[in-house]
Amino acid sequence: MTDDPPPKKAGSSPYFSQVVGDALRDLTEKRLFDLIRQEPMPRHLAIIMDGNRRFAQAAGIEVKEGHAKGRDTLEELLDWCLELDIRILTVYALSTENLTRSKDELEALMDLFDRALRQIAVDERVHRHQIRVRVIGNRALLPTRVQEAIGIAEKATEGYSKYLYNVALGYGGRDEIVEAIRALAREVKAGRMRPEDIDSEEVSRHLYTKDLPDPDLIFRTSGEERISNFLLWQSAYSELYFSDVLWPGLTRLEFLRAIRAYQLRRRRYGE
Repeated sequence: MTDDPPPKKAGSSPYFSQVVGDALRDLTEKRLFDLIRQEPMPRHLAIIMDGNRRFAQAAGIEVKEGHAKGRDTLEELLDWCLELDIRILTVYALSTENLTRSKDELEALMDLFDRALRQIAVDERVHRHQIRVRVIGNRALLPTRVQEAIGIAEKATEGYSKYLYNVALGYGGRDEIVEAIRALAREVKAGRMRPEDIDSEEVSRHLYTKDLPDPDLIFRTSGEERISNFLLWQSAYSELYFSDVLWPGLTRLEFLRAIRAYQLRRRRYGE
């Protein structure tokens, strides 16, 4: 008489569990997408893409590979925004504080920006959807090759206005406000403006985002709950959403959850 192992229960294999899990996720994602489509979208979505380095460390890969995976997630994000017809997207790609990182990491990032911006100029999706691409920030802080790539991307898309895609490079919110103050001071000194003429609208007109509406939603990944010098002036009445997911690991489902959370909030604007 042999001791045969008991038969496995149906559905007990890891493969079966994975299939069921994927099916449930897909169903949840579809229902959430259909629900979101019935409600108003944020007109301007701003993203703080945080967590590339921690993702790389957790995955046991080099930091530059973590940044490359973050770039791939950004490519997917653009598709998700197009699906929902979100017309304005601003992403925080490189802060002024990030410029203090190691030479090797910065070189890898600059190579990434250089290639990505030049690719934008010939990206069929960008031209098909008429996406205007612009870079905001202090370009003088960036290498010449990246400045040239910015010019190529902006020139190739300058005639478009259906969608606006803004990349913050060498950007700092405080620096932006200081530059606006300096510009206003020069106007006053030249006699083109009186000090009492300066108001919030005048300040807004001297920012990098002068022709954009303020962001409706600022979404940050990585579990950090702060805006880290990003769009300080413009975010006065923005809704904030923080996700524990590291940026390269962001999924469409988590993105949809952020949009749905925004839709369920009542925006009072101080009322």
